[in-house]
Amino acid sequence: MQDEYRTVARAGVHETEINRSRFLCALAPAATEREAQEFIAAVRKEHADATHNCWAYVIGADASTQKASDDGEPGGTAGVPMLQMLLRRDMRYVVAVVTRYYGGVKLGAGGLIRAYGGAVGEALDALGTLTRRRFRLATVTVDHQRAGKLQNDLRATGRTVRDVRYGEEVTLEIGLPDADVDAFRAWLADATAGTARFEPGGEAYGDA
Repeated sequence: MQDEYRTVARAGVHETEINRSRFLCALAPAATEREAQEFIAAVRKEHADATHNCWAYVIGADASTQKASDDGEPGGTAGVPMLQMLLRRDMRYVVAVVTRYYGGVKLGAGGLIRAYGGAVGEALDALGTLTRRRFRLATVTVDHQRAGKLQNDLRATGRTVRDVRYGEEVTLEIGLPDADVDAFRAWLADATAGTARFEPGGEAYGDA
């Protein structure tokens, strides 16, 4: 697994005009290829009257899935430059759709490449990006008497408490960088006088 990746901070649309053609770049995070395709379909439906709805997406922290479409523009002038811009910015788990409303002035192949790639770059700048880092999921089980103080101590030391479940005991789900696991075990034993149980789990990504 990659240690970290970048993605778009939020879904949104950024519009730019080039030689009377309107270019609307819709960006969204997409956890799966299906999510990306559903987003593309929704934008196509919203802008069914547009000249073109070109798209590109990158799924996987290692960019294992990359797809793009020119949607009727000359081959290689729309989807590919959009995809290249996403990759150049190290974007992952992201989908981009650039909707073009033709304004009567032909841009030529070079102009189209700059327009579509540039629309994605400008939208990324406008909407912002965030970095997500890999961490280890773990559960900590502790008695009710110590749970409140432990939660406060965890947050005070910058640990991410992802979930809290109350039963006969209290189970806290936390996220830790892999390198911190041993140090955390020692800290936990000290903080709870050895009464808490610690179980490392799988891996996930979270905001850096």
